[in-house]
Amino acid sequence: MTDTHSSFLATGRGKLTLTLLCAIAFLDFIDASIVNVALPAIRRDLDFSVQDLQWVPSGYLLTYGGFMLLGGRLADLLGRRRVVLTGTILFSLSSLTGGLAVNSGMLVGARLAQGIGAALMLPGTLSILTTTFKEGGDRAKALGAWGGVAGGASAAGVLLGGLLTDGPGWRWVMLVNAPLCVVVTIGLFALVDGDRRSARLARFDIGGTILVTSGMLLLVFTLVKAPEVGWDAPRTIGGLAGAAALLIAFTINEQRHHSPLLPLSIFKVRGLAVTDVAYLVAVAGLISMFFFLSLYMVNILGYSPLKTGLSYLPLCFGVGMAAGITPKLLTRLGTRVLIVASLLVTGAGIFWLSRIPVDGTYLTDLLPGLMVTSFGLGVAFVSITTAANANVPADQAGLAAALFNASQQIGGALGLAIFSAVATSHTNTLLANGKPAPEALTSGFARALLVCSIFLAVAAVLALRSANTHGEATTTTPAEAPTPVPAK
Repeated sequence: MTDTHSSFLATGRGKLTLTLLCAIAFLDFIDASIVNVALPAIRRDLDFSVQDLQWVPSGYLLTYGGFMLLGGRLADLLGRRRVVLTGTILFSLSSLTGGLAVNSGMLVGARLAQGIGAALMLPGTLSILTTTFKEGGDRAKALGAWGGVAGGASAAGVLLGGLLTDGPGWRWVMLVNAPLCVVVTIGLFALVDGDRRSARLARFDIGGTILVTSGMLLLVFTLVKAPEVGWDAPRTIGGLAGAAALLIAFTINEQRHHSPLLPLSIFKVRGLAVTDVAYLVAVAGLISMFFFLSLYMVNILGYSPLKTGLSYLPLCFGVGMAAGITPKLLTRLGTRVLIVASLLVTGAGIFWLSRIPVDGTYLTDLLPGLMVTSFGLGVAFVSITTAANANVPADQAGLAAALFNASQQIGGALGLAIFSAVATSHTNTLLANGKPAPEALTSGFARALLVCSIFLAVAAVLALRSANTHGEATTTTPAEAPTPVPAK
């Protein structure tokens, strides 16, 4: 077994292991946003319609969120390294396919496959981290690094997307993943011990898998399409009702199945459910902030893709610095106070950004708000990640990681759906009243950002009920759950 004593992180192997796990997370997180600034170039080259173009970013989000729970449970049952490797290979091949795409259907199909690969990679990777770095100091630092990567990935995606699109071309937004996946694969074999599967596929919860994956796919799909077809459209209402019915049926199935995909006993872990819900609400505001600020820079301030990406560079540095100091604060103050305070600071930064004017400048109207947001964001991601994985039994670490990351994907889809409707409605009202288009657009973006800041405040209130941990080790005592069947 891997050495997990308190000084493991101080060893060369420990540092390389943490770097590898964070690199995998970075690959998965960044691909949710790296294509955004490349969309105009993709549309020109592959002759996308405006309606179909949204599936380049949304296709990844759809399968990433839809298959996340399955990926986490498979990691627990079949072996974490094995499942992460499978996801990495799929992610690499689909990235190559997308980079070489000759038509719109080929690219969208590649993005859907990429999302499945990422859903297999991420939960297993986080559970490897939480079960490898068990002691207080090591675990806090490891989760600090993970949280910094998670917090800065959206901004880094916009930055790298701009650099690649204006440099070698939009295809490298996809192609760059393949060589990185080769390095990741080598690192997994060299640094991560193989683990035995703990259950036979013959007893796998196929019915639960079909129900939860279908429910999640339908939920994310409906949220992505809601701004286009309308929240009161029969299609939206039917989609949400169908998703709810599938997920209720899944819950009933899990209560009755002898070897459930989602052992409901995991929700007995103190603070896990409320932390995941708070994270979902917070991410809804955060992902939308990047979306509307980027639209503001391009459509109102006239920034190029490269300039838009570079505008987020100070935020990346701020997130990194804040994430770096959080482990020390966490061991002294605990996660609860840090989560609440950091979400309020992040909300204040987004509120500052919601005051953007039509004739805004970067130094006066964007940079101050971005820096305030970055410090809150860096602390928030580290402390929330720590709280969401605290006191989780080692045999359910992948499942806990999947629930946490599914909250991120649903939150992102929900936020973009809600806030796009808010911005569009406000803009259309102003246009109907005779306001000039730039002023109406800016006001719509500002209104959406204002509601984003309110969501961060709501998340802070929810976090008052989260677990208060100081980065203690993951418990090794299994929670109350069905006994796994030995592999044969």
